[in-house]
Amino acid sequence: MRPPFVHLHTHSHYSLLDGLSKVNEMVALAKKYGMPAIGLTDHGNMYGAIEFYKECKAAKIKPIIGVEAYIANRTRFDKEPSIDNKRYHLTLLAKNKTGYENLIKLVTASHLEGYYYKPRMDLDVLKTHSEGLICLSGCFGSELSHALRNKNEKEAIHVAETYRDIFGEENYFFEIMHHPGVPGLMDVRAATVELGKKLAIPLVATADSHYLHEDDGRAHETLLAIQTNSDMNDENRFSMASDHFAFITTEIAYDYFKDTPEAVENTLKIADMCDITLELGSWVFPDLKIGKETTYDEELRKVVYEGIARKGLEETFEITNRIEYELGIIKKKGYAPYFLVVADLLRFAKENNIYTTIRGSVAGSLVTYLADITKVNPLEYKLPFERFLNPERPSAPDIDMDFADNRRDEVIQYARDKYGADKVAQIGTFGTMLARGVVRDVARALGHPYNVGDRISRLIPLGSQGFPMTLDRALGIEPELEKMYKEEATVKEIIDLGKKLEGCVRHVSV
Repeated sequence: MRPPFVHLHTHSHYSLLDGLSKVNEMVALAKKYGMPAIGLTDHGNMYGAIEFYKECKAAKIKPIIGVEAYIANRTRFDKEPSIDNKRYHLTLLAKNKTGYENLIKLVTASHLEGYYYKPRMDLDVLKTHSEGLICLSGCFGSELSHALRNKNEKEAIHVAETYRDIFGEENYFFEIMHHPGVPGLMDVRAATVELGKKLAIPLVATADSHYLHEDDGRAHETLLAIQTNSDMNDENRFSMASDHFAFITTEIAYDYFKDTPEAVENTLKIADMCDITLELGSWVFPDLKIGKETTYDEELRKVVYEGIARKGLEETFEITNRIEYELGIIKKKGYAPYFLVVADLLRFAKENNIYTTIRGSVAGSLVTYLADITKVNPLEYKLPFERFLNPERPSAPDIDMDFADNRRDEVIQYARDKYGADKVAQIGTFGTMLARGVVRDVARALGHPYNVGDRISRLIPLGSQGFPMTLDRALGIEPELEKMYKEEATVKEIIDLGKKLEGCVRHVSV
């Protein structure tokens, strides 16, 4: 029995407006196909890594976390027009926890230091963070493929040996694909196979999956047209329609690569080389500068009891009883550092006249009031602490701090300076394609006037917070929309394509 094929080059919808596959659906399909592992390699980011890891663990298949990296034409710091907008693709996979951490560092550097049209890495940063990584030579847009397309074997050998030296002989593979509809790709594949023999570099087969099924191709083309703000009828637009980029089965893989079955077998070999365990759900707090003989709980207790006098209160039984109750729960949960950090950030804002306010259930805590985090005494208003931090619930407390928009960066910089840049991150939020918006996007991509998509969109009822409206649901509750869907071919096409794009990430913001 032949070894199963393992997808090592896939794109989810976190390859923004380029990948169509939802993470959960892709993992479920890998499970259905009997694949023991699956890799995720979104373009230049790891947005889907944790969701992917959880889905794989739930499905009892091995997650292989990777990224399709962009490699700068020169260095990641060079950003000269018409020269440095050129870049190459490279496939990186994490073998272990060290590799996962290095992948995070590489992606971070590509965004913070190398961003020029796309987040780019370079050879120097790859050398610094190569440990624990497997490198596949990349797709048709790779540096190796570029050299082979230009019939420059000397340059191809140089590229191959450079990356083999960086990642190690056992961690470097020549990546080959089967997309005969892409002009020149099969010639490059043949040249890659021959060069692999010459340099004794093993082959690995990949499918560059951008969607799950072959009949998703038109929906994917629509997504690309939305990305480039193009009309589907424009023959010069960016397109991948010359071939299909679906999530293939093991049987199809062996058929596509029947001349090099070892390339398919090596997908399982690479999967066996990868093993990542992530500790999810635990809290990691930064180190705070407090007395050497003092614990975080003791420091918080000191701050809180000093706050009694600061607030002009008396140390009554009611106050001390409530303090001890809250501190006991905070200690048991291990959250003292969290409260100290929040108090420190707010102290900085106050001392520097940065307008700030706190909102939410945190107002029910006497500890936060006495630590100058909140400004409301919960005893006066009989506010329950448990609404903020329930000892019976595993969820962590949530303190929402708002700072003046024009001085927010000062607070972030203070946190970086005090606690370390590696301890401070901004939360990204994903904007997804929801029912009303997606029909407008699809209609525009298909070349229809604005009023066509708008007419459909206006018939879609609004969803509610936490329960967004879907196209299927809208069809079930809006008779006029259902009638149009059944009677008008244009409306049906827009909605059917919209269903496939619905829920895909459209943009990310901070």
